[in-house]
Amino acid sequence: MNIHFIAIGGAVMHNLAIVLSRKGNVVTGSDDKIIDPAKANLEKEGILPNKLGFYADNINKGLDAVILGMHAREDNPELMEAQRLGIKIYSFPEYLYEVSKNKQRVVIAGSHGKTTITSMVMHVLKETDYKFDYLVGAKVKGFDTSVKITEDAPIIVLEGDEYLASPINREPKFMFYKPNVALISGVAWDHINVFPDYDDYVEQFKKFAYSMEPWGFLTWFEEDEELKRIFHTYDAKARTRAYGTHDHVIRGNTTYLRTSFGEFALKIFGEHNLQNISGAKNVCNELGVFDEDFYKAISTFEGAANRMQFVAKNDLTTIYKDFAHSPSKLKATVNAMSRQFKDDELVAVMELHTFSSLSKDFLEQYAGTMNEADIPVVFYDRETFKHKNMPLLEESFVTDAFKNEHLNIFTNREDLRSFLLSQNWQRKNLLLMSSGNFGGLDIDALSKEILG
Repeated sequence: MNIHFIAIGGAVMHNLAIVLSRKGNVVTGSDDKIIDPAKANLEKEGILPNKLGFYADNINKGLDAVILGMHAREDNPELMEAQRLGIKIYSFPEYLYEVSKNKQRVVIAGSHGKTTITSMVMHVLKETDYKFDYLVGAKVKGFDTSVKITEDAPIIVLEGDEYLASPINREPKFMFYKPNVALISGVAWDHINVFPDYDDYVEQFKKFAYSMEPWGFLTWFEEDEELKRIFHTYDAKARTRAYGTHDHVIRGNTTYLRTSFGEFALKIFGEHNLQNISGAKNVCNELGVFDEDFYKAISTFEGAANRMQFVAKNDLTTIYKDFAHSPSKLKATVNAMSRQFKDDELVAVMELHTFSSLSKDFLEQYAGTMNEADIPVVFYDRETFKHKNMPLLEESFVTDAFKNEHLNIFTNREDLRSFLLSQNWQRKNLLLMSSGNFGGLDIDALSKEILG
């Protein structure tokens, strides 16, 4: 097939383009901005656009399909030309459903934890020799791309994002998958640029729960208040099972799962990950994985890229980074690091980077989220506000919103770097949390300076 990607530079979009190209399709694409790793990956595969921008003459009647990314706008010249010519247009979730209609579709949803749980399920299935396809929003060790599509795999594991599918189909991505097996990890308000009303945001997860194929299986986190309300009156033709926090013990700086087969040491930590493991186990059990095989496999799981990812350490200091940016993710990550290394101090640095986190209307959701850090730090780059065309936040407003009198605030990368280097790093750990890059801060170089 001849397939053209509008906004090919996205994390999932460029991986899907690579997969389809490797399958023998003729793949082209366009975007007005492509950065690494997408740029390097597309160039390596020979499908990097020759020039940036969107041009109507990229679209012709020889195309079998156009896959449209959310980054494009409704008035995109390529989209308008494809519509004029009557070419089939898919959002990437629509396309993934089209190629997986005859597979068992496993969809992992939730405001937080979905990337990690999807990665856990993928890891266990790989370790237990299952044949499966997948879509995940991060790099996972043992998998060379974040998307895999084959003709013969009977299962596909999909990270189910609640963000909108495309500029012309403004429904959440997870609404297109029609799962046979599903998980919802929890509901915590996010994406206020497209869901400015909290109740409307919650409603998307209720719709997802009712989008199951008849007689499917759905597992959900039993301690989430919104999910309790949804499943108290849930009457779809699906089997449901709640999950909680897995039984465990922490010795030294290692977490062990307590099971009927003995204890299993983990390479990851945090109460949120113990909940993620319970959810992943329910999903894997539904797919036929035995408990002992699950525990053996999960004990070797090292996490997904940028999800509580180990950076570096010496005898006195350990450094981690995480994608955490929403209030629920931020609190869970800070608490996990603080409790895992309870004998050490914690310097926790988060960047306000997303539309929601930079909005005055949303910022109060962060109240108390960094209270378990000994030295809490918030960074935001003034250039981000210009790029997003948003009013600059006053530092006093940020302090009030976080409800933390010890909060340190920086808006300049070099000031942040100097502050961190000025710390005495004896028995003190560093946690860096952002969906951005701290204004271009070189984390590897900073880590080497801190550790000496």
